[in-house]
Amino acid sequence: MIEKVNPSHPDKVADRIAGAIVDLAYAAEENPKIAVEVLIGHGVCHAIIETTAELDKESIAEAIVRIAGEILVDLYITKQDKHLSDNQVDGFRCGDNGIFKGMPLTEEQKELSAIAHRIYDAYPYDGKYIIDGIRLIICQSNARTDDIDTMYPGAEINPIGDWTGGTDVDTGATNRKLGSDMADSVTGGGLHGKDLSKADVSVNIYAFLKAQETGRPVTLCCAIGDELVDGQPYETIVEIAREYIKSLGGFEKFAEWGLF
Repeated sequence: MIEKVNPSHPDKVADRIAGAIVDLAYAAEENPKIAVEVLIGHGVCHAIIETTAELDKESIAEAIVRIAGEILVDLYITKQDKHLSDNQVDGFRCGDNGIFKGMPLTEEQKELSAIAHRIYDAYPYDGKYIIDGIRLIICQSNARTDDIDTMYPGAEINPIGDWTGGTDVDTGATNRKLGSDMADSVTGGGLHGKDLSKADVSVNIYAFLKAQETGRPVTLCCAIGDELVDGQPYETIVEIAREYIKSLGGFEKFAEWGLF
């Protein structure tokens, strides 16, 4: 059983905006410290940004409008807490307390991801998809039910009828669709809107990738300030995550679909 939402779902729009802001921070500094929370809906986008990087508000607003369309932008930018920043002064050390779980993807989860990507390629609008054994539920906005039925005969399509979605219908918030992003690897930490020093980003990515490589569950625990995680220098964990994010095209691209 798995649920997947596409990049135009309001929560994913919020994740993508947060990712775009993190990309701007990395364009300004090699290793910025940043945490972004986004709430969007009904014509307004609120973003709170804690960062060491010098960010241009106009560039942030342009990124938000590019992703979400014409919208009122409300920004608050402040410096990251000095106590947190000082943790990284002498090099990368674990940026937070947390437990982390990497789980191999099931064939069902891979199948639903492929279905979601295929439908979104044809209909790049707000959508949500669920698979539960033989039951496939497809909710796709701005698409005729009959047209989706030709792609997936027998699926339950738009159960209460054709619909329009997006942020004028529903609000979106950062890291609210972690099940869609991480499948069975979900724990307490959110993936989006944070720099690579944050364990929620780097350790989650590391654990997920290790689980896919080994075919076995990976469970990890770390405390803020740890220099080793899973027997690896924390800097190594960060670099593995950095290469993964880079391979996708950046934090905004990572936010589109999460880890699969």
